[in-house]
Amino acid sequence: MPQISSTIAPFELNAYRNGEFIRVSDHDFAGRWNVVMFYPGDFTFVCPTELEDLANHHDEFEQLGVRLYSASTDSHFAHKAWHDSSSAVGKVQYTMLADPTHEFTRAFDVLVEQTGQALRGTFVIDPNGVIRVVEVHDDGVGRNAAELLRKVKAAQYIAAHPGEVCPANWDEGGETLAPTFDLVGKI
Repeated sequence: MPQISSTIAPFELNAYRNGEFIRVSDHDFAGRWNVVMFYPGDFTFVCPTELEDLANHHDEFEQLGVRLYSASTDSHFAHKAWHDSSSAVGKVQYTMLADPTHEFTRAFDVLVEQTGQALRGTFVIDPNGVIRVVEVHDDGVGRNAAELLRKVKAAQYIAAHPGEVCPANWDEGGETLAPTFDLVGKI
């Protein structure tokens, strides 16, 4: 599993975005915050609800300077067909990465070798290509884009405010903590 504070490996993939096939590489991640959300597969059941939820929050992520990517082991052709046929996935404006070789999915250690599909893995990556948030769970549990948005805001906050940390349930504008010797045992 990629470790927090590790740097993403170089990659180059085909992708589908807004009616076009494109190429995306690690160079496209440079200089801005990125979220990669792996999912098991196109034309499935929980996956379209997650992609739609993320699409419904797309503008909020954009306002934070965050570029969104979904990723599966399906081809970019399958992504287009799914986007064109599903009302939920049709809302997606962000880039849908295609990893039919499984190399990218393996690099993030979310590939289930027996099925050739990804686990539900979410990675928040800072402008230097460093992983700041990792969440991986079972296929049957869908994710919540609003919670992901909160985590991105927290990661951005602590990156901009060294020496401060965001406590549980922190929301933008909420109180943070400055871990010091004097704070030990006082919470």
